[in-house]
Amino acid sequence: MNPEADTSRLEKAVRTAETALIEFEIAVETFRVEVENFSRLHHQRLGPVYARLDELEAQIAEAVAARSGDAEDLRRAREARALVQPLPGVEQLFNGWLDSEGLSPEAQAMLTEKPVRPPRRVRPSDEARKAFRELVRKAHPDLARDEGERLRREEFIVRVNAAYADGDEALLRELAAEWAAGPPPEPRPLDVAEELYARLEWLARRKEMLSELAAELEGSAIGSMLRMAPDDPDGLLEEIAEGLRAQVAEREAHLRELVG
Repeated sequence: MNPEADTSRLEKAVRTAETALIEFEIAVETFRVEVENFSRLHHQRLGPVYARLDELEAQIAEAVAARSGDAEDLRRAREARALVQPLPGVEQLFNGWLDSEGLSPEAQAMLTEKPVRPPRRVRPSDEARKAFRELVRKAHPDLARDEGERLRREEFIVRVNAAYADGDEALLRELAAEWAAGPPPEPRPLDVAEELYARLEWLARRKEMLSELAAELEGSAIGSMLRMAPDDPDGLLEEIAEGLRAQVAEREAHLRELVG
């Protein structure tokens, strides 16, 4: 047996696993940003249209009930009106205040009096995505070899993730310059096979955790919608909006027929 050769192969395996994990984490974070942006834009742009549809359904049901006087039609009219103006429950009271990271940007803005900038689009630009990938590959906390370096990287990546979520290309470029000007990466420890084995085990556990997160995102309602248009999520929003506007026009026409 050649201990040096074995250690070299083990180090190569660790580097390969680190690279694969970082690429996977970049993909998961990108999808998480898209899910949250799609959810927020869906609510901002289409919420009023959904509300208009609910109101039209209530008015149509009320018009039908007024014509027929039928008990079943009256019940349907009451139910339709209740959907337009429901009594708020706990979840509804906090709707829009909480997201996967805790307080939503809107809620934070209310508490800090800082203006919130809604996402301009579902998917950050190609330049923002490229800058994000390069930064994560260089500064990812999993590449640290001691706790102090890990904390430094974690704090930095939080800022990178926030800039990426906003699609802020200029800030991502500033962060890239900041990282390049910082302390150089630490040399790998001279190390021992046990440490490398432990590292591989940790990377495997991290991969399992990310796989669970990816499955949760993909299984969500918004994630499922995004999978319908992976190449053009912004176009999907407009397609949904067009369909809703057509429904509004159809229901408005039907209501006009009912009320004469």
